[in-house]
Formats: sequence, structure tokens, C-alpha cells
Amino acid sequence: MQETNATAMMPSHDDFAAMLDESLGGNGRLEGNVVKGTVIAVDNDDAVVDVGLKSEGRVPLREFSTPGHPVEVKVGDSVEVYVERFESKTGEAVLSRDKARREESWNRLERAFNEQEKVEGAIFGRVKGGFAVDLGGAVAFLPGSQVDIRPVRDVSPLVNKQEPFQILKMDRRRGNIVVSRRAVLEESRKEQREELLATLAEGQILDGVVKNITDYGAFVDLGGLDGLLHVTDISWKRVNHPTEVLGVGQNVKVQVIRFNRETQRISLGMKQLEADPWEGVELKYPVGTKFNGTVTNITDYGAFVELEPGVEGLVHVSEMSWTKKNVHPGKIVSTSQEVEVMVLEVDPDKRRISLGLKQTLGNPWEDFLERHPAGSEVEGEIRNITEFGLFVGMDNDIDGMVHLSDIDWEKPGEEAVQQFSKGDRVKAVVLDVDVEKERISLGMKQLADDPFKEAVSGIKRGDRVTCTITEVNQGGVEVTTHTGATGFIRKAELSRDRDGQRPERFAVGEKVDARVTSIDAASRRLALSIKGLELADEKQAMAEYGSSDSGASLGDILGAALRQKQQERTGDDG
Repeated sequence: MQETNATAMMPSHDDFAAMLDESLGGNGRLEGNVVKGTVIAVDNDDAVVDVGLKSEGRVPLREFSTPGHPVEVKVGDSVEVYVERFESKTGEAVLSRDKARREESWNRLERAFNEQEKVEGAIFGRVKGGFAVDLGGAVAFLPGSQVDIRPVRDVSPLVNKQEPFQILKMDRRRGNIVVSRRAVLEESRKEQREELLATLAEGQILDGVVKNITDYGAFVDLGGLDGLLHVTDISWKRVNHPTEVLGVGQNVKVQVIRFNRETQRISLGMKQLEADPWEGVELKYPVGTKFNGTVTNITDYGAFVELEPGVEGLVHVSEMSWTKKNVHPGKIVSTSQEVEVMVLEVDPDKRRISLGLKQTLGNPWEDFLERHPAGSEVEGEIRNITEFGLFVGMDNDIDGMVHLSDIDWEKPGEEAVQQFSKGDRVKAVVLDVDVEKERISLGMKQLADDPFKEAVSGIKRGDRVTCTITEVNQGGVEVTTHTGATGFIRKAELSRDRDGQRPERFAVGEKVDARVTSIDAASRRLALSIKGLELADEKQAMAEYGSSDSGASLGDILGAALRQKQQERTGDDG
């Protein structure tokens, strides 16, 4: 009976389970769930949390931190943790703040995904193909193409920074979440774009951000719309490449120059916000005045010189040097060089100024003419020999030319030039200086008297001269007078008789008398005539003997006259 009572007093299996569950505070329902607990201590790197079990649990402090924020947990804080096990080998409850946050986050993110709401998160690391994003306990994948509307080279400014994201895909079973920052930006841009399009007008001044730079300009984000800032509209001064002035991400103030509402193309300008330096430019830079400037650009056809910021003029290659005609401008001036220039022409409508560099220096041909007028003697080195003469170097790097015809009085130019070589120093006489054409004519034969002038100094037209035949040809005979002058007797002038007009009847070395018909200083020759002399003698004989009443015939008169002339000539030879 007593045994029966004892047995009856013992609890059943179910009662024992209930009593055990009661003694554990109902913790059988806690394992694998998120519960609220209280931080009762912060010990080194752990927070001690009481969740109502027989023993407390420890949670690493790092699990209470979020990207971009420090750990903020203190005694007395109420926190949610995940109960993994009732107790560990040390008798403590095994708790996790990360898993609690993850469970909490997944529930929250699923609601946001279903309702198409944005979520907050922070990029905290790079993974293959994109980035890892902390969404407040759950880790999501951000593809590289979804970071921004345009490719982003450097995402460091976004790391650990809270940003809105749109959930694209979500799989709780696999633990996969894919998010997009680009979708959020595009939605925001769409709203800004519509607002901007409604109010945009030409002449409007806006703030923007440089998004991209090309060789021809920069694209500026105006907040939903992009506009092109062409390189020519960045500054009044010359800009060779936009990167000289702008950088990606730079904040700029621009003016809307043109806006096509149909194509939504926007042309922007920065220089339009500044005063135009070309206004009144013709008054600031009168023609003929000299100014200092800086070489900004060099081309094959000249060099650009900046007179003031935004105002440049071109020094054409022909206006760079008096003497260096076929030299690249880069060999005369260099970029950033300070130079003095003269204003040659100003066209404010075309915004062009023509400048001269050589005009600030003395004209070497004017200087030469002042120091060496025509007739003066100069000396120089032969710099070049051409088919038409010698080029002789003068002062200030200019040349004078001795034409073939001015090398020697006697020798032909082709023959006379052969006695000279490049580098020889020679003397010459200045014949002419043409400053406008930049030419100096020199003569070498003029250093000596003209032998032809001396040879004909006592000879005039109509004179009788005795000549020595030096050459016989079909056209006549070449002769030399006793004074040294050369001459020619044409075939028709060899005799008054046709039968005597045969050159072959004369011999080289034979002496003949002839009459001077012309003196040609250009060809340096005498034109002579035996026929003319015979006719003159006949005319004179008729005049002297024609009035005689001796009854002599014309033949007798001429014969007597010829004999007398022959005797006179013989006497002269003797």
C-alpha cells in the first residue's frame, strides 16, 4: 500500500517534461529564435547579455557594429540576439547578434522587395564582378554595372557610406540578394530631368558637375540632363585640351547657350559668364604699335601670341624673320616664350589680329642701304653658286647677288663663274638695293674700269679704223681695232661690189680699213663696214676732184683718190 502511494506520488513523464521546461524558463521555445535581452556587462571585447536563461551569453562587440558606424552598446541596452544553444561547454548560452540582425534584416528586406521600396545599405568590400553591400545585417551583391549611371573608376568615396539601393532579386533559401544603386539614381534623375526640362531656357545660368571629358569638350551633369561644354566655350583664352582647365567630378557654373527642346541637346558655355576681352580690341591694339606677348601655340604656318588672357594674334611665318624664309616657326620661337610683336592688322568681327615679329627688329635691307649705298665696295663670303650667279653673304645674315654678266668684263659669265668656289671671300661693288623686294645687286667686274670704254674712248661713229681680222665665218668677219676694241663686219658690208662680199677672200691676221657704223655698249662691240668706207671715200673724192677742169674722167678721179688714200695708209703703217 505504501509502495502504491509512493508510486502515485511520483510525477509522470509528461509532468517531468513540463517541470523541466518551467525550470528552464521556457527556454525550449527560445533555441533557434530571436529574443530580446539586456546587456548586463561589457567585458573586454564581449557584451554579456541576459535573455532569461539560467546563464547569460556572450556576444562579440564587433557584432554590434555596422559599416561606417562605431560600436555603440552599453550596460542596460535592450538588444535582440539569436539563441543558437542553451549553453556551451562553459555553461553559457550561445548567442549571436549577427544572426539576429540577419533574420531581422531578411524579414525587413522581403517586405521592401515585395512592396518595391528602397533600402539603405553601405558598400563595404569588393567581390568578383562587383561589390558587397551590408543592408543592416544581410549581405547583398552589387554588380559593377549597377553602381552608377556611368562607369565609376573609383568607388572609394562610396565605401562605408549609407546609400539607398533597389532590390533586384532575392532568394532567402540560398541567401542571395542582388541590389542596384543605379536604379535609384535613374529614378531620381528622371524626376530632376522632368523638372529641369520644364524650366530650361537659353541664357540660363546653372550649376553642374563634369561627368566626362573628351578631346572636343566636357559633358556636364545639370541634374537629370547632360549638356556639352565645347572646348571653344570653356575660356576666352586658348584651351588645347579640356583637361587643362577641367577635371571629372569638378563643380562648374555654366550658361545655356543653345537648347533644342526636340532633341534635348544642350550647349553650354563657361566663358560667356566672363567679360568678352575682344570688345574694343581695335582701340586697345592700334595698328603699328608694339606689345609684349606670350607664345601659346606653334603651327606650320606661324605662331599664336597671347596679348592678354583671351586675346591672341597670329604671327604668320612670313612675318617672323627678315632672313629665315623656309624655316619652321618652332626654330624661331618656342612655346611660353615672351616676345615683342607689332600689330599689323585687326579684324574685330572675325576676332583676328595679325602680328609681326620681324617688324620689331631693324629691316636689314634698310640698314644695309644706309651703310652701303650704291657704288660702295663690300666684301663677303660666297654662300652659293647658281646657274645665274653668285650669292655673297653680307651683314645681318642677308645675301647679295652677283649676276653672271657682272663677274668679268671680258669673259662670258658661264666661264667666269668657274673660277670661284663656295666659301671664297670676294669683293664687289653695290649696284642696287631694292628694300621692298629684299634684293641686293652686286658687281665684281665694276671693281675695275671697263676695258671696252677705254678701247673706244677715242672712236666715234663714222671714224675710219684699221682692224685686224681675228675670225672668218659665213656671216662675216670678226676684227679687233688697233685700240683693242672688238667688232664685226657683216658679209654685206665687206665690199660695195657683190663679188667682193665673200668672207672667204679674207684671212685671219689680215688688216683692213673699215668705217665705224655703231658703238654698242651693251654687246661691247663695234659694227664696222668696208663698204661704207668705200662709199665715203668715193663721195669725198668726188667732192675734191669733181670741180677740176682737167678733163679727167670719173675713173681717173677715183683712181687718183684711191692711190692717194693708199699712200696715206702706207705712210701710217710705216
